[in-house]
Order: sequence, then C-alpha cells, then structure tokens
Amino acid sequence: MIGSRQCLLGIRILRSFGTYRSLNTNAQQPRRSLTYSDSVLPWSQKFNQYKLFQSTAAFGISTIVLGVENADLKSELDDLKATTTPPPPAVTTTSPITTTTESSEDMSKYKLPDTVKPTLYDLYLYPDLDTGLFSGRVVISVNVLSETNAVVLHSHLLTIDTVTVDSAPGNFLLESNYELLTITKGDGGSFGVGNTSIEIAFNGDMKNRIVGLYTSSYVAENGESREKIFPDVYHLFFGFEGSLTDRLTGFYKSEYRRKDGARRQIATSKFEPTYARQAFPCFDEPNFKAKYIVHLLKPKNDTYIALSNYPVAGIEDFDDTHQLVTFEETVEMSTYLACFIVSDFINTETSFENKGTTIPLKVYASPDNLAKTTYAGEVGKKVIEYYVNYFNISYPLPKLDMVAIPDFVSGAMEHWGLVTYRETTLLYTNTTHSTANKQRVATVVAHELAHSWFGNLVTMDWWNDLWLNEGFASYIEFKGTLAAEPTWGMLDQFLVSDLHPVLSLDATLSSHPIVQTVLTPDQITEIFDTISYNKGASILRMLENTVGEDNFQLGVTNYLNKYAYSSAVTSNFLDEIQQVVGNSLDVAQMMNTFTVQMGYPILTVVINGNNYTLTQKRFLKDPNATYDSTESIYGYKWTIPVTYVTDLGKSSDLILFKYNDESLTVQKPGGASWLKFNYDQIGYYRVNYPVEVWRNLSSLYDSFSVSDRTHLIEEAFSVAEAGQLSYEIPLELTTNIVDELDYTPWSVASSKLKGVLSYLSNSESAHADNLKAHIRNLVNTAYENLTWTESEGDSHLRRLARIEVVSLACAVGHVNCLQEAQSKFDTWIQNGTSLSQDLRSLIYIYGMKNASEQTWDALLEVYKTETDASEKLKLINGLANVQNTTLLSRLIELCKNESIVRGQDYFSVMGYISGNTVGTPLVWDWVRANWEYLVERFTLNDRYLGSFIPTVTSSFATQQRLTEMQEFFALYPDAGAGTANRAKGIGKCAE
Repeated sequence: MIGSRQCLLGIRILRSFGTYRSLNTNAQQPRRSLTYSDSVLPWSQKFNQYKLFQSTAAFGISTIVLGVENADLKSELDDLKATTTPPPPAVTTTSPITTTTESSEDMSKYKLPDTVKPTLYDLYLYPDLDTGLFSGRVVISVNVLSETNAVVLHSHLLTIDTVTVDSAPGNFLLESNYELLTITKGDGGSFGVGNTSIEIAFNGDMKNRIVGLYTSSYVAENGESREKIFPDVYHLFFGFEGSLTDRLTGFYKSEYRRKDGARRQIATSKFEPTYARQAFPCFDEPNFKAKYIVHLLKPKNDTYIALSNYPVAGIEDFDDTHQLVTFEETVEMSTYLACFIVSDFINTETSFENKGTTIPLKVYASPDNLAKTTYAGEVGKKVIEYYVNYFNISYPLPKLDMVAIPDFVSGAMEHWGLVTYRETTLLYTNTTHSTANKQRVATVVAHELAHSWFGNLVTMDWWNDLWLNEGFASYIEFKGTLAAEPTWGMLDQFLVSDLHPVLSLDATLSSHPIVQTVLTPDQITEIFDTISYNKGASILRMLENTVGEDNFQLGVTNYLNKYAYSSAVTSNFLDEIQQVVGNSLDVAQMMNTFTVQMGYPILTVVINGNNYTLTQKRFLKDPNATYDSTESIYGYKWTIPVTYVTDLGKSSDLILFKYNDESLTVQKPGGASWLKFNYDQIGYYRVNYPVEVWRNLSSLYDSFSVSDRTHLIEEAFSVAEAGQLSYEIPLELTTNIVDELDYTPWSVASSKLKGVLSYLSNSESAHADNLKAHIRNLVNTAYENLTWTESEGDSHLRRLARIEVVSLACAVGHVNCLQEAQSKFDTWIQNGTSLSQDLRSLIYIYGMKNASEQTWDALLEVYKTETDASEKLKLINGLANVQNTTLLSRLIELCKNESIVRGQDYFSVMGYISGNTVGTPLVWDWVRANWEYLVERFTLNDRYLGSFIPTVTSSFATQQRLTEMQEFFALYPDAGAGTANRAKGIGKCAE
C-alpha cells in the first residue's frame, strides 16, 4: 500500500519488480520485438503483485443504462428502515447474499392483494401546459374474485377529490359516492345504510403509495352484519388533480427551444417502474394487466397533436380552445406501459411487413429535428421485421410510433405502440452526429422494439424477475442491430459493450444476484442496473450457445405464445427451453447457479500431456476478500458449460463442469497443437492458464477470431488485476495490437491500459511515465495508419477503431496527436472550420485542457446556442475538461440552472467534471455540502442520484477519502435507491 491504506478501486502496490521484456520504438520492426532503450523505459522490476482495477463506462442504457433504461424509483415503513437503510458498514471483506424468497406475510405489506383485478381503465386526462397542472377522471372496472373488506390500489402525488363505487347488476349492487353509500339488492329491492362513507386511507407502506378504499359495515334486512365486498364486477370512479412540473416521471411537462428562439412546451409521461400512480389512481404492479380507453385533452391549435398507445378513434371539441382526443381500446397491458403525449411534434413515416399485414411506423420529433428522424425509421423497420420472423409472432399492435422527448429521465422507454426516447438515442444525421451516435441510435431502437414481445406481450410477474425483460432485450438487440447493419460486427461488439463491464462489476462482494427479492419502490428502482441488463444478456447468450440457436429460438417462441398478454417468472421461461432440449441438459439447474447467486467462477487449468484439468472457484478482483460459501445454496460453485477452440476448430459436444464436481478433465483433440478455453468468450466465466500456456496463446494471437483476440487481452488484464497472474503477461499480449486494426481488440486494450495508467498516476508511481511511453509505442503504428482524416469508404468498424486509437494516443501524450487536437480546436473556435463528426469530442476535450477563461466563455456561448442534444453533450464535456478550478466551480453552479443544463443531463455533466482529475475533489466537496439540495431536486427515489456517488468516488485511493465517505453516509443514512451503490463505493475503497 502507498502511504496509508489504499482505497478501493483496486490500487495495489508494486511489491516486487522484475525485468520486463524491452520493447522497441522502431515502427519498422516486426510485432512483439519492439524495444525501448533503457533510458526511455528502465523496467527493472516486474508487474507482479500490482493489482489494479479497470474503470468501467457508466451504463445507461441505461443502462442503459441502456440503455438502455437503464430505467427508475422508492422507500418504506419505519419497521423496514433498519434493513433498507442501514448505517454505513464498517470496512469488511464479506458480503451476505441477498435472499430470493420472502414470506407471504412480508410480501403483503408491499404488494397489492390479489383478490381484486382491474380489467379496464376508462381514463380522461386534462393537461394545462400554461399552469403546469392537470386534472383527470378514471373509471376502473375491477373484478372482485373473492370476498374482501377492501379494494386497494396506488396513488401518489395526486389530490383525489371524488370517489365512487358502483357495480354491474349482481347479487348486490353498490351505488355510492364518497359520502353516501347505498346498497341495492340484485332483485331490485333496496335498503339504505345511512350516512356511511368510503374511507380514503393509506394501507401498508406509506412510501409505496397504496390507497385503500374500505366499505363501512352495515346491517342487512335479516339483521346479519356485513363487512365484505362480494365477488362481482365493480366500477371505481376517481376524480383527481396533479402537477406536471418539477419531475421527469409520471405525467410531466417538457420544454424545448426552437432555432428561432421560441420556447415550446409539451406534456409527456414515463411510468416504469412505479410512476403510473403519479398520473392516475391505478393498480400499479406489472401483473395487474388491463385494457385502456384513453381520452386526452390538447390545445385546439392545429400544430398540437395527442398520442397514446393506440390509434385515434375520434376528436371532438371540448371548449373554444381545446379538443378531446379519444383513442381506441388497447389490448391488456401493464400500467407502466401506458403513455400519453401532447405536443407540436411532426413525423416521418414508413411501414413494416407483419405476417401479411402492413403496420405504419412513425418517428416524431420537434419540427427542427424532423430530418434527423429518418435513420431511426429505417433501422426500426428492419429490426422489427427481423423480430417478427425470429419470434414467429406478429407484432401485436395496429401502429408503432417512436418519439424523441427533449426531457427524458431514461435513455428510452418501451411504451407499447408509443416508444419514447431521449433525443440523443433517436435522432441522427451523418452531417451532425458521429459513428458512435449512429450505433447508439440503432442499438437503443433495437432494444426497445424487442420489448414489444419480451416485456410487453409477456411481462415479468414481479420486479425480482426484471432480467426476463431487460436481459433478453439487451441480448436480442445485438441480433436486431446486426440484421439492420450486417457489417457492424455486433456479435463481437457484445463483449466490450455488455460482457466486460458486468464481469468487472460482478467480481466484487457488493454485487447481487440477478434474481433477488425487491419490495419497495427504492429497491425496485435499484434493480434496473448492470446486473439485470448485462449479466442477464450474457447468461442468455451462454444458454443459447449451450442448447443451440434453433432450440433457443423455438423455446423463446413457445414461451411467448404460452404467456402472451400475461405474466411469467424465471422458471416459466426455463421450463420452455427444457421442453425443447429434452433430457440432454438440466436447464434450470445450470441457469440457477448463475441467477440466484452473485458472481461467477474462474477456472484454473493444470496440464498433463493432452489432459487439461479444470478446478473452479469464485472470481473476485480483491484477492484478500473473504466470504462465507454457505450463504449460497450452491456454495458459490457453478454448473459451467465449458467450450474450447483449437487449430482444428471449435468444440461441439456439451461439456458440463457441474457445481458439485471437484474438477473436470478435458482432453485436447488428437492432432491439435493448441487449445484455448471459452471460445469467443461465450461463457460467463474466466480461465487462468499456466504462464507458459499464456505465452503460447500470445504468440498465436493472429490465429484467433476477433472475439478470441479481444477475450485474451481482457482476460489477461483482469486475472492480473486480481493478483492471479503477473502483469508481464497482459503487457506482452498488448504488443500484438501494434498492427491490429479491428475495433474490439483496440477497445479493450485501450480501456485496460488507461485503467492501469490511471491508477499508477493516482498513486503517484514513478512508473506512470514509463507506461505512457510504452503505450505511445504500441499505438503509434495504428495512429499513423488511421490518422485524423476519414475517408468516404471507411467502414463503420474502422471509424470506431480510429476513435479508440486517437483517444488513446492523446491520453498518453502522443505529441502529434495533442498538437493536431489543439490546432483543430483553435482553428474551429476562431474561424468556425468544420470538424470531424467522430473526433470532435476529443478535439473539444484536448483543445480545452489549458484554455483561457476567454476561450472557455466562448465555448460556453457556443454550447448555449446549440440546439442538437448530442452536440451539446460533446461541447459541455469540453468545458468540463479545463484544468482551471475556478471555471470548473462555475460550471458546477451552472448545472443548477435547467435552462443551461437539462435535469436529464445533470448527472452526466457532473460526471464529466468529476472525471477530470482536478474536478474530482471539487465535485465531491460540493456534493457533500449540497446533498439536501440534490435530494430535494431529484428525490432519493432517483436511481441516477443513487449511482452518482460511486461515479464521483471511483478514483478515491486513500484512507482519508474512505473516512470521508463513511462520515458522509453516517450523516445522511437514508440512501433510498442508492443503498447498493453506497455499498459499492465503500466496497471498492475497502479492497
């Protein structure tokens, strides 16, 4: 350890060094024989015990977040707070596994009773864009399945002014308002029950926003006391009011500025996972599916339109200035999939073939952005036609709209028939946006449209099975994008986009199982994370490879057909795969080892002749971490489908290393000269070889597929980071990339080398400069080959590789790279010269490093007048990379002004600032001093606020910083949707 105790992200001190093989700066020399002179790189000792951790890109979907949703949410009763918001943990190396079962009594505190099922919402919403308020009324048809004393549903942030319950004719008929309840016999006879009332009260967890409607007791004609609502169909009427302002969830108002300076307002909605209750009283749980008839008020002005999940059925005048738009009745769907938009947007239109019918596909945006919608429509058409064929199930709805929303908390949201996106994930033109922007649009569109089947048609029964929605969409999006853009190598890209980030995260004690109990809104929000999305996708990819593509596809189709318009759990999906594969594999047993316990294994290889003997143990980045294996029912062992590739080809037989086996021996095929396990990194596990085998694989680098080359580099660094391999091996492997031109090997090499360099620099190691020189040598050939200049014929992957290479070259101080960046920036800021779409982000970043206040102000004005959302983020990232702390402090304060930085972009911009080494302490100090402001503005239920802390503290490396974190968490113990992220931050610092 350096100085006092080193924190968390994994800086390990160089305990011993050996001579690292020298590397030549002469670009003409053959690969793997580059050498430095001793004066340039005096590596007198070996990277042996230096354990470092790669910094990973934020998901965002969502997530992703993703993605992509990476998506949104909650908190609870006093009796639960002790378990959901514990005091900051002492530094420990153990972490209990989350239980995956709860008693029905515990669950009943947080979930609605199953005695009442909604069947139809007849919903009227009246948004007022001028006042920022809305009113509404809804008639909910419910089926009471058994006698009950209450109808319980959700409402939050709504003022309910009217409640009425009445039923269709039955044994008893209830006709009432919120003050007087009259019960009439089914045969027409009646009796009054006096001035009784229906109580509007909170039931169960206050933070779960559950409203209970209770009948009062009464005495029937025969003198019998009745306190029950009898089985029948009832109609609940609510009148309510709410606000459109101060949030980006529920039913809310968004604003944008046109190029002519005019400001325009729209109303839109975002309900996943627990926000429909902010728009109307409802049964706001995923398995309470119902149909909808929506009536939406819009300004009578011809430029305004109203959109919902289904097509318009009719429009009528409401008053002199408004019209009421009624939409067709929908299919059954969950509350979180409903969507309502009132806007002045316009659209482009195409259509797609849907098993003999043609479905319109429209892409909506603000008028100034109309030209940027074409590509999304083209991609959407190809992707959804691929899905119709892949699932062998028609797209279920009569229309498909995609809408770019100026203010949107997630990357996108799969509202059925009306998919909403941030502008950055839907809008693209080749004259404005980069290759990376284009790929982002394609993959997010592919992800959201996959939900039309996985998530919308069949929905997880409860949020603990969220991975069924998001994991599948996160995997199938790569197939969908590949169908739309077949030259992009999307199956290779899966490794660097999804697999590698989650392998890093899941190798910590602060991870969690894919399937775990979640009850409260905060817990539900937290589970929209990299584990649900990326690990879910990764183990589905492994399952598909294990059972075969055809079997997997058939199992998926059977699952979707069986549970269409209903809900399902993980075992339902695995049962359908099992039915297809028969007795050749116990699907549930294999998959459960990856879904109900966190983490994953590393296989250690021992070789005796042609016999390769494997043993497994849990892989953790911190070699000093300890855990209790009895916390998991599988003892942190896994049933692993083992694959390999040799010079003769890929393995084809099913090889299972079962969780209760001590070892597995694999025989190298006769005639094969070498063997590499886990071909194309298809399995969710790691492999460590004897050093001589690693060296042999390195020498065979050119023999491997793109995915296998990418895998070898990533695996070697990751195993070295965990202290199980000398850093000599991954550094030796990187000498192979000198002549590499494929994107994914460069992506992983760049990420890993930057990670090592970051930790050397943060620990003030004298070897940081030596490593920079080594990397400059590695990158020079590719840099000179790719250059700053794009060619018309450059492929998509070549363009992505150029971004990685130039970014790495500048990061390690390549003189020509830095000079080019500065020269291009200066010419642009002075004369407005056009910049490369792909490299302009780098130009802004490096051009601003040492900029004056005058130049910084000039770029700020460019940012303020820019209307394209993607370009604005690139510009403000440049502003955030200045080395002047006074200017960075100004930017932190500017972030509070939503007319300058949209609320949806707040944490991205603050992340840019904290990613600047001189900005990190500024942001950390500001967050601690202004935490109450952040909570008031975003609420503890905001998962992006929750994930912000580990973003800011990602580079912390001292005992002092660890103590600061612990003291801050103790001062504000309620973490809301950030509980798990606080644990991650502490856990990294404690490693």
